[in-house]
Amino acid sequence: MRILIIEDEPKVAGFLKQGLEESGYEVLNAYDGPTGRQLALQEPVDLVLMDVVMPGMNGIDTCKAIRKAGGRMPILMLTALGTTDDKVNGLDAGADDYLVKPFEFKELLARVRSLTRRGSVTNAQAEQLEYGGLLLDLARKEAVREGRRIPLTAKEFALLEYLMRNAERVVSRAQISERVWDIDFDTGTNVVEAYVKLVRKKVDREFEPKLIHTRVGFGYILTDRP
Repeated sequence: MRILIIEDEPKVAGFLKQGLEESGYEVLNAYDGPTGRQLALQEPVDLVLMDVVMPGMNGIDTCKAIRKAGGRMPILMLTALGTTDDKVNGLDAGADDYLVKPFEFKELLARVRSLTRRGSVTNAQAEQLEYGGLLLDLARKEAVREGRRIPLTAKEFALLEYLMRNAERVVSRAQISERVWDIDFDTGTNVVEAYVKLVRKKVDREFEPKLIHTRVGFGYILTDRP
């Protein structure tokens, strides 16, 4: 798999490149936002690792530009900006995950494996999931509701697929983090909540009935019943 690193600090970029190559990945480097955006859209890339503070174009704007131009590859933000607002801004821009510096390289590898892992279909014959007028095409990685295509990032798609596979069942935050991210988030992080909010906004804001509901104290459920 090929990973694009967009990082303006040569030492950090070199460290990441060496570690990922030793782990079997092919790595491309870009040292500013505009160059990174161009490579992400022109080269076959399976994952983008991106710093937030960069010259030319910061990571938030670079992420938005990649998504706006149709880039669907997973994007992992790497940054020292670790407040809740910073994380939500990154996710709102289209990032799939957010890792705060400093971090252990084994945690980075876990996030990379999770983001690049190809989703397996429980039923080999099933290429679509459907519930309440919402259609999820697993082969084309597309979501459609009432004939309108809903743009989703790779991680948003994985979250919605998990909710649809468990329709009419409450799933906990811990179950989501384990099945969708393949890791246990620290108790203080709100990544699952932020992603549910993003997916709910896309799936439910302009449609009826609302499908994604919170069960306070228990988790989330996809159902057409309030």
